[in-house]
Amino acid sequence: MNLTNEEYGKYVKRHALPSPVVKDTVKAFVIGGTICAFGQALQYLYVAVGMDKEIAPVMVSVTLILISVVMTGLGLYDSVARHAGAGTLVPITGFANAVVSPAIDNKAEGLVLGIGVKLFSVAGPVILFGTLSSVVYGIYYYVMKLMGV
Repeated sequence: MNLTNEEYGKYVKRHALPSPVVKDTVKAFVIGGTICAFGQALQYLYVAVGMDKEIAPVMVSVTLILISVVMTGLGLYDSVARHAGAGTLVPITGFANAVVSPAIDNKAEGLVLGIGVKLFSVAGPVILFGTLSSVVYGIYYYVMKLMGV
């Protein structure tokens, strides 16, 4: 059965279950907010035990990345993400998961062709275009400063 794009779209609309947008949005907000609140609590804890205020935020990021990587490796992150949706994608934990997941999924291919090649398959474009955007903005900023704007 060959369907055009329009026919396929109509077919999907007829057969797909409606998405509970409000419920999903609330869950994403609560779980994403909880992750961020946990990060803030970690920062207060690190400062309270004597860590420098400049270093504590860096250690919070490292800790959240480590927790995310361990949870991904144990298969727990997907369970949380299944319920949280975008709530797990926005914080730094989602980025860590996006880096580690493809590597874990392809570890059977070996250290180089599996893990090494797939490690940045999802996060690579984000890093690339984020860096490219910052360079373009930096050049624009520099030119505007030279022009006195």
